[in-house]
Amino acid sequence: MTRPEEFIEGQFIVKVIASQIRKGNVVEVDDQLYAVLKAESFFPGKGTPTTQIDMRRLSDGVKTSQRYKTTEQVERAFIETKDHNYLYQDGESYAFMNMENYEQVTVPADVIGDQAVYLQENMTTQISLYNGVPVGIELPTRVTLEVTETEPVTKGQTASSSYKPAVLSNGLRVNVPPHIGVGTRIVVLTEDNSYVERAKD
Repeated sequence: MTRPEEFIEGQFIVKVIASQIRKGNVVEVDDQLYAVLKAESFFPGKGTPTTQIDMRRLSDGVKTSQRYKTTEQVERAFIETKDHNYLYQDGESYAFMNMENYEQVTVPADVIGDQAVYLQENMTTQISLYNGVPVGIELPTRVTLEVTETEPVTKGQTASSSYKPAVLSNGLRVNVPPHIGVGTRIVVLTEDNSYVERAKD
């Protein structure tokens, strides 16, 4: 009898073009499964557009990079995504709780990557699991953080003049408008660390 996961692997591999691959997807290359750590498409003025995919082999954690034409077909494995609450950091990994069955899941640091700086206790995240193994994580698109260091507000500066550097309560450095001072809570996009607006709370 086949084990259910083998059946799942065989049934849920779909072909997509390389430019549709995103961080957290699982792809099959040469009969091996890889978790995508980063996917970036390049569109040069001349020449062929390409997509570079940085990935980690699920079987042994070995990292590799592959470059494809953006329209080339890549085999993507079906994975399930579930809501998990962030609990705490434990060395090189992070503990989350499945909100349906209260089981704990440990996610390695390289699956979370640079986004780890945004993790806050009880934050709801979406974790992608492949046969129970965490392969990707999606944080909320926006988080609210407090400015802990920045240049003083200068009177007479308009909001449209150049941004200034600031340090946030999680240690992250971002650029904020001149009217934002220390102690102000601001909304930041987790995707690119950019300032959105002053928090309304």
